[in-house]
Amino acid sequence: MEFSSRARQRHTRLAGDRRDPYPHSLQFYQEPPTESISLTEFESFAVDRLRLLKVVENLGVSHVRSSDLYKTKLEAEFRKLKFPYRALAEDDYDARRKDHISHFILRLAYCQSEELRRWFLQQEMDLFRYRFNELTEGLRQKFLEHVNLQFEAISEDLKNELANELSASTPGFTMTKVKEQMFYKVGLSDAVDLFRARRVFIKDGFAFVPLKDIDAIVLNNYRQKLSKALALTARSLPSIQSDERLQPLLNHLSHSYVGPDYSAQKNTGKISLEHIDALSVKSFPLCMRQLHRALRDNHHLRHGGRMQYGLFLKGIGLTLEQALEFWKKEFIRGKVDADKFDKGYAYSIRHSYGKEGKRTDYTPYSCMKIIMSNPPSQGDYHGCPFRHSEPELLKQKLQSYKIPPSGIAQILDLVKGMHYQLACQKYFELTHDLDDIGFSLNHPNQYFAESQKLLTGGRELKKEPSHLGNSQQKSNSQESMTSTSTPSSSNTTADAELEGLEAYFTED
Repeated sequence: MEFSSRARQRHTRLAGDRRDPYPHSLQFYQEPPTESISLTEFESFAVDRLRLLKVVENLGVSHVRSSDLYKTKLEAEFRKLKFPYRALAEDDYDARRKDHISHFILRLAYCQSEELRRWFLQQEMDLFRYRFNELTEGLRQKFLEHVNLQFEAISEDLKNELANELSASTPGFTMTKVKEQMFYKVGLSDAVDLFRARRVFIKDGFAFVPLKDIDAIVLNNYRQKLSKALALTARSLPSIQSDERLQPLLNHLSHSYVGPDYSAQKNTGKISLEHIDALSVKSFPLCMRQLHRALRDNHHLRHGGRMQYGLFLKGIGLTLEQALEFWKKEFIRGKVDADKFDKGYAYSIRHSYGKEGKRTDYTPYSCMKIIMSNPPSQGDYHGCPFRHSEPELLKQKLQSYKIPPSGIAQILDLVKGMHYQLACQKYFELTHDLDDIGFSLNHPNQYFAESQKLLTGGRELKKEPSHLGNSQQKSNSQESMTSTSTPSSSNTTADAELEGLEAYFTED
């Protein structure tokens, strides 16, 4: 992809020729663009796609992705954006071109770290799922052929002939549902996961897969390709970083839309160590409440727990000096003496604050990072309780925290459907007496910040509060006053970030 400061000249190709680079409105983005574009287009394409992906992210953590409500809200939000997001008319060269180029621009911006790659991959996957399911039967078949996935839709006659077998072999499919659903004839190697789970009918070396499972096979194929492409793009970064025009733009893009990283806190030094126990009950998400309780009970946490909890505490405002005091006091109550702590554990704490080693100022873990990486093993307490705990153990924990049975049932249903962030949002609502959380929850430190806004009526924390009892009383009063109001939406923050991003791009 080349860039020019001149405005792009209008293409004079015939309509048929204009469609050649983009034979389908949906693609796996395997071939990078090779044309020259202006920096103005580069910037506008990037910002527009970021708007799109942020909408996908916000709704993805606020609603069950397979629900009709999610699809309705997503379509309504998409209509407000001037961006091609679904199958378009045949002569839609400009729309397909924008979709193609903008994807690769953001791929450059979001390949720069594991956290960025994970965020970009998740949002692009959700966008692809929606667009694929919006295709008509004919367009879907054309797309599968376009990406060399030879999944043939079976005829109505064959489906009627196999109706009994399809109903018996496909969980949740009655005879009526079989007649309503499109089935595809898929090579067994592509449906091995469905075969292992005994969720598909097999005949003559082929799996007969319903549409609802075909999208999972196609998405898995896309995920593998995009994940590999992001890794390869990251290797080519040195050549991009030498371009003084592009690198500042890419850096600004990547920092403008994943959300705050909670590395620089205006609350630094405003949290008192003696109040952490009370805060853990009132304002910590379940993952951090679990870590805090384990630390108090065992006077120790393994490395994964120390990193996850330590960076969270850093994000809510603990200074380096406070962190050293906090961890030392707890560890020496166990089997670690003061000398051993000073020689070993203290170094890793200073390292996480950017005071040792490469002087990297580490940022708190996001929900996505906690859910998708470094699962806990026996004796560990880190991770996401909604993702990594056995349902029965999770139920017991929620009961011990006085969550009502109806709320526990709702949370367990969301966990069963693998909607872990939605389960955490439901936990927030139940512990703060809210009907609707009113924002998309993406980060443990965001959970803490939003909780404190509710409990303190939006007031900033005072430095080292000295009267916990009075503070607790005021907080409870404020909670009752604000429980019926809607918290500020993260969309407001997103809009502000975009305004800043656009202002950055228009600077001389």
